[in-house]
Parts: sequence; structure tokens; C-alpha cells
Amino acid sequence: MATEEPRTVIVERSRGGGMTLIAILLLGIIVAIAAFVLIDKDGRKDDAITTAAQQVGDAAQQAGDAAQEAAKKE
Repeated sequence: MATEEPRTVIVERSRGGGMTLIAILLLGIIVAIAAFVLIDKDGRKDDAITTAAQQVGDAAQQAGDAAQEAAKKE
């Protein structure tokens, strides 16, 4: 029988490296910023609508007060 030479097995484990983790973190940060901007934009829109409605209400109150004053003078 012939003698076999010993075999050497080399196992290389590849790691994803830090680039994958950095890419995932950056993507998460971008999504968080986009969500904040969209939520903030909706909040400002709601504030503008509320302010406009309040101004219309104030104008209606002033018109009503003016009508009452005019009725008292007659």
C-alpha cells in the first residue's frame, strides 16, 4: 500500500466587514430623518390651517360686534 501524504485543509471565513454595518446604519439614519421631515411638514400644515381658521373666526366675531354696534345706533 502506498502511503498517503497528509492533507492540509485551510478554512477561510469571510466577514462582511464593517461596510455592511455602516451601510445599514446610514440607511436607518436616512429613513429616520425622512420620517421626521414628513411628520414635521404635516405638523406645520396643521398649524397653518389652525391659524387660518382662528383668523376667520376672529374676523367673524369682529363683523358680528360691528353689526351689533350698528344696530344699537339706529
